[in-house]
Amino acid sequence: MIWPDFWGEKTCVMGVINVTPDSFSDGGLFLDSAKASEHASNLLRETADVLDIGAQSTRPGAEDIGLEEELRRLIPALLAIRSDHEHALISVDTFHPQVALRSLQLGANWINDITGGRRNPEMYRVVADAKCPFVLMHSRGDSKSMDQQTSYSNVVDDVRDELLRTTDLALAAGVLPENLIWDPGIGFAKTTDQNLALIRNLKTLKNEGFPLLVGSSRKRFIGSVTHESLPNARIWGNIAVACKCYEAKVDILRVHDVGPTVKALLMAEKLWL
Repeated sequence: MIWPDFWGEKTCVMGVINVTPDSFSDGGLFLDSAKASEHASNLLRETADVLDIGAQSTRPGAEDIGLEEELRRLIPALLAIRSDHEHALISVDTFHPQVALRSLQLGANWINDITGGRRNPEMYRVVADAKCPFVLMHSRGDSKSMDQQTSYSNVVDDVRDELLRTTDLALAAGVLPENLIWDPGIGFAKTTDQNLALIRNLKTLKNEGFPLLVGSSRKRFIGSVTHESLPNARIWGNIAVACKCYEAKVDILRVHDVGPTVKALLMAEKLWL
């Protein structure tokens, strides 16, 4: 199984598991593999459709830890989660093709690359050979430079066009079109107003025909709008975005707060019949 149940029929929920010491809202909580697997159990109990494991923080200003350290953090957590949850769908969040390949060999089902293959185009070959789902995200620069790369003529059109260019590269490398998932990269090289514009216009991206993933959970722009400095307290803004994404027929929401998001989507289903 490489797709969630009811794929294409509802907005699925991807639960975040950060095995990092420095992620912006939960850094250090799940570095231990047993704690990471326990968190996976909680997310699945709350009916997460996919688990997304990451060992490299991609928050603005984060240090690039390198390939070996990423593997050192990631592999014990991945093995523990796969051992405890044989049938769970597991995505690995990495921009290193070597990490992607090792993760797939050890039981991961999806690869989620925040650079959309821009960091290392060898990622396309790994994904093509594995014939696995590939989340192709829009971003510019890296964690150190992305906040200085927010100049767009029209953020919605420019993000769409840049996603189309990386999509062409992925397809040329042999990635199957049915395995591609677009992510507009909320919070990556975008200002608050640009993030809001993208969320208001998700249908423009959806119209290109690829499944759409949105990962806005607890991010700065929500804190800016709601005047909430603590990432863990931004749940009400998260829920509002989730409802907008449901209206736009977004396929996947990548979130920290799985339980409340699932309940909000259940209510949204009754409101947008």
